[in-house]
Amino acid sequence: MGDDHHHDHMVHNHRDVQGGTARAAVFGVSDGLVSNVALIVGVAAADTGGSSVLIAGVAGLLAGAASMAAGEYVSVKAQSELIEFELDRERESIAEKPQLETRELAAIYTSRGIDKKQAMQMAEAVHEDPEVALEVHAREELGVDPAETGQPVAAAVSSFIAFSIGAFIPLLPWLFADGTGALVASIVLGLVAAAGVGLALSFFTGKSKIRTVARQVGLGAAALVLTWLIGTLLGASVS
Repeated sequence: MGDDHHHDHMVHNHRDVQGGTARAAVFGVSDGLVSNVALIVGVAAADTGGSSVLIAGVAGLLAGAASMAAGEYVSVKAQSELIEFELDRERESIAEKPQLETRELAAIYTSRGIDKKQAMQMAEAVHEDPEVALEVHAREELGVDPAETGQPVAAAVSSFIAFSIGAFIPLLPWLFADGTGALVASIVLGLVAAAGVGLALSFFTGKSKIRTVARQVGLGAAALVLTWLIGTLLGASVS
């Protein structure tokens, strides 16, 4: 009995994977880092002065952060409005066609292997409270939690801050130096930070740390090489 009592208190704690805030923060850092280090390397490869690289980096940070925040707000807001619309339809249907919705829920339970009679009893019990019925139908039919429809403002702010942090990392050396030294420092900081982002993502996803880190660093390195080549070609054509 002691073991059963202990088992009853064993609860799995899950992270919130439906909300947009944590996702926006993680990918905001990654996007800011990759885009701005690539921009800095591309501008530096065009043989422009250190002040031009700094100006381009700051502009990239501000423009990218604003764009990222606006995009995240629109995305999460649209998702929230869509969920609210579907919830309103489901709420209306439960109020106007309770028997139909009850049979619909019973059919869902039956499809999962529950006896038809028991499934109908369960569905009827759920429909004794319209709010409980709405929550159950939302989870079963829409796959969402009515209490968690997303927070667009929080996602936008989180995205703006995260992108700015990521974009500022490769820009840091140019505040104190310029030329090859600052460029090398930007690249090193960018790749190290990319590895850090990959490590953080591995904890979120449960995937291999080595593979996730290698993927992030590889993507960052590819972006650096591409923008370096483009910057070099542009610099050569201008001169």
